[in-house]
Amino acid sequence: MSAPAMPLALFAGVDPWIFAFSFVTVVVTIWMGFRSARTSKTASDFFVAGRSVSVGWNASAISGEYLSAASFMGVAGMVMSSGYDALWYPVCYACGYLFLLLFIAGPLRRFGAYTIPDFAEGRYDSPVFRKIAVCFVLFIGFFYTMPQMKGAGTTLAYIFPGLPYWVGVVLVGAVITLNVALGGMKGITLVQAVQYWIKLFAICVPIFVLMSVYGFYGRHLEVNDGRSIAPAVGLSAPPAANAGGGDAAVTILRKPLGEKAPSDLAWVSPFGPLTTKAAKTAGLTAEQARPYSLLYTYSLIIALVCGTAGLPHILVRFYTNPDGVAAKKTTMWVMILIGVFYVFPPIFGVLGRDLLPELYAATGAKGTDKIVLELPRVLNEHGGVWGSVLSGITCAGAFAAFMSTFSGLLVSMTGALAHDVYGRMLRPKSSAAERMFAFKISAVVIGAIAIGLGAQVEQLQINFMVGQAFAIAAASYFPLLFMSVWWRGMTMQGAAIGMLGGGLAALACTTIINLSDLKIVDLAAFWKVNPLLRILCEQPAIWTVPLAIGLMIGVSKLTAATIPSDIRMKMLVLHAPEKLGLKQEYIQEHSAGAGH
Repeated sequence: MSAPAMPLALFAGVDPWIFAFSFVTVVVTIWMGFRSARTSKTASDFFVAGRSVSVGWNASAISGEYLSAASFMGVAGMVMSSGYDALWYPVCYACGYLFLLLFIAGPLRRFGAYTIPDFAEGRYDSPVFRKIAVCFVLFIGFFYTMPQMKGAGTTLAYIFPGLPYWVGVVLVGAVITLNVALGGMKGITLVQAVQYWIKLFAICVPIFVLMSVYGFYGRHLEVNDGRSIAPAVGLSAPPAANAGGGDAAVTILRKPLGEKAPSDLAWVSPFGPLTTKAAKTAGLTAEQARPYSLLYTYSLIIALVCGTAGLPHILVRFYTNPDGVAAKKTTMWVMILIGVFYVFPPIFGVLGRDLLPELYAATGAKGTDKIVLELPRVLNEHGGVWGSVLSGITCAGAFAAFMSTFSGLLVSMTGALAHDVYGRMLRPKSSAAERMFAFKISAVVIGAIAIGLGAQVEQLQINFMVGQAFAIAAASYFPLLFMSVWWRGMTMQGAAIGMLGGGLAALACTTIINLSDLKIVDLAAFWKVNPLLRILCEQPAIWTVPLAIGLMIGVSKLTAATIPSDIRMKMLVLHAPEKLGLKQEYIQEHSAGAGH
């Protein structure tokens, strides 16, 4: 094909409404990034947005950053593919903020650093510990960027049917990297706050329209409850379902599910395809599989709840609040905002099982992960273009999802390189201008690596990959922060060994599972005879979190003589109310020669 014909071939089959909404979202995002970048003048602006972000803006920005491709696309895709097992994801994503609210948000802000490695060094007076903390910022960040890139590639491949998956990853990754390099934290705060409301609008409006035409959530769920005796096609909800009126005249028509779809009984089971996969592969009966399912479920809950309280790109957001009280208020509002959002993605998964079961037969960018994008177009069967319009809206929401989260991850990882590695380790006497330049260069380097990794994970589920990032965070940063904030007996040696032990164990497990699932390493025969090891490797939080905390306590007891001499003052700073005037900006105490 000649070069001039390539762009024309790219646009063949493209729905103009979907393209228009997606294009406007990207353009507005870039415009807001450029506009905000002009106000980012100092190092404080780049790293913590000048510590001047209000509660409302910061709550919206954190919610926009947290509601990633996993929340917008992955939850719906996993509910559709795995059933009600997958509901632990949205429930625990929201519950993790309760841990943050109760134990971490306020004290962390009162310490007043730029990054979590700042906190690690300041709490223990150890530059060595900063290096360990930086490594885990990068480990967690890269595992979290991969599902965002999967969302980008899936969305672009949906908008442009002829576009290879990897091209979408490169295009979106390049745009976000440019935004972050230009404006840093202050440049993306406005973008992320606006994107939360875009995502909420994009996820709820199509649901209301779809349910008004095809029946409400409860009707669709009853079709799949495993008790109906109606045939697979032309199912009608029992009369009791019509008692509330509303959609009484709507008949639920479900298409044949196909071979790859889970059965109705498995799909609605509390121990469904997600938690029983390892046991079924080993040939165990349903009764024998139950303990394995329970183990998988408890480990998943620990990973998601504790992992939320240990995500560096979320934690650094609290440094942008003016004080600890504002940080706690922000956390409370985040719980409300994301709780409202998580009502809607599972409904997409339930409706998708009935209305678009053909997605079960596909994998990668064409599989169930694109149900949020694809489902609204079934409305076109009734004539008109409203399905395409709503699909365009969900595509805009998907862009807002992975762009906002990738922006936050990029700022977190770039800050670790520019501030911690360059500004603290390599050139501690560098000026603010030099560190801001290092921030821009680091953003490009991190963005390029993230794009490369994202291009390799098309066959992995978005939500599953995010769960792995949470497992690493739960076993490394959560024990570090929780124990450092609340136990004065922690020593640097205990914190470091515990963080390394738990974090590296979780990292090794998630890496092995990914290599196995991508068929880079063939472990199918091994997993078949070792279902317990498969679960402990796929969901390692149930043993890596206690391992990390146990090591921290044990080693700290053995090295009690090295507890920082000023620990009483540090604990007062972490916990005393701001009205007492003890709050400190740690970063300013080390300003000499550092250009702060």
